[in-house]
Amino acid sequence: MDGRGLGDLLEQFGLSEKEIDTYLAILERGEAKASEIADEADVSKRYVYSISEELDERGFVEVKDHEVPTKIRAIAPEDVIEQLSGTLDTMEPELERRFTSTEESIKQFEVIKSRSTVLKRIETLLERAEEEVTLILPPSLLSSLRATLVETVERDVMVLLLLSGPEAENTPVEQLDGIASAVRSWQARAPMIITVDAEFGLIAPNEMLSASNADANAISLVQRQLVPVIVGSFFGNYWPIATELYVDEPIELPITFTSFRHAVLQAALRSNQGETLTAVATGRTVGSENDTETIEGPVVSVRQGMVKPATNSFPVESAFTIDDDGESVSVGGSGAFIEDFEAETVRLE
Repeated sequence: MDGRGLGDLLEQFGLSEKEIDTYLAILERGEAKASEIADEADVSKRYVYSISEELDERGFVEVKDHEVPTKIRAIAPEDVIEQLSGTLDTMEPELERRFTSTEESIKQFEVIKSRSTVLKRIETLLERAEEEVTLILPPSLLSSLRATLVETVERDVMVLLLLSGPEAENTPVEQLDGIASAVRSWQARAPMIITVDAEFGLIAPNEMLSASNADANAISLVQRQLVPVIVGSFFGNYWPIATELYVDEPIELPITFTSFRHAVLQAALRSNQGETLTAVATGRTVGSENDTETIEGPVVSVRQGMVKPATNSFPVESAFTIDDDGESVSVGGSGAFIEDFEAETVRLE
């Protein structure tokens, strides 16, 4: 390889043409004074001092400024290569992480024609979940998604799973341990539905998942205005008529929830065990435009339909009432209109 070929390679590591000429002059001499390098590289002596400091920081050379006159020594090539290799090794995980997130970006609206793509998308959505998941699946997919479901629950994400089809009610309870916050079954073959954090949604006909050659398409969407409609359908049309198969143990407290529905679920589980909870809710009084405020007190009642016994008066109702210094205050989540207080976050203790 000639000098220019090496120069082209060095340019890929961010060195300018003058920097390359200066470095090659140092490399060929091994060690030299700034004046000698300046003559060789056809640059000024001042420039040699300046660029040598930068090359020193990058690990290409060593500036011996404790000597008189100052000398610049080239670092052994194998040491430079080792350092550059280490830099590349450090960059690789971050490059792959960014590449993966770009590759898996989800369009606002998409028609999916492949069964395998649907299955991969379910995995991706579960991995992205931060707050809550509603999911309808045929039991045949449970084994392939089990590990991802467990990891999702272990991140303190609320997962409500409905298994659909005649075989669903015979699913062994030991297969359900840890895969969801609550699991129900319904004998009818419902469409596959998944929603994540009220933002991501995916709907596929049941036959698309049960038969690889089915002439059917799935629909994926990313839309905070539409996905809550799918969530409402899940709680209004499917969840109430299904049979409860499994309910996970309450998660460890204290914890602050950004998902209000998850806070209600955990309050219900604790209340069902006879425990007394204190809730600290941050938000604002419904109908007011006041600044954010905090209310606190023991939870005196919970209204929900996620686990038995159901205490809600309509399917999507999720709320609780606290005793705030002797005053009963009903608390709802984002968009609350029949409760007294609209909570943005809830801490349960």
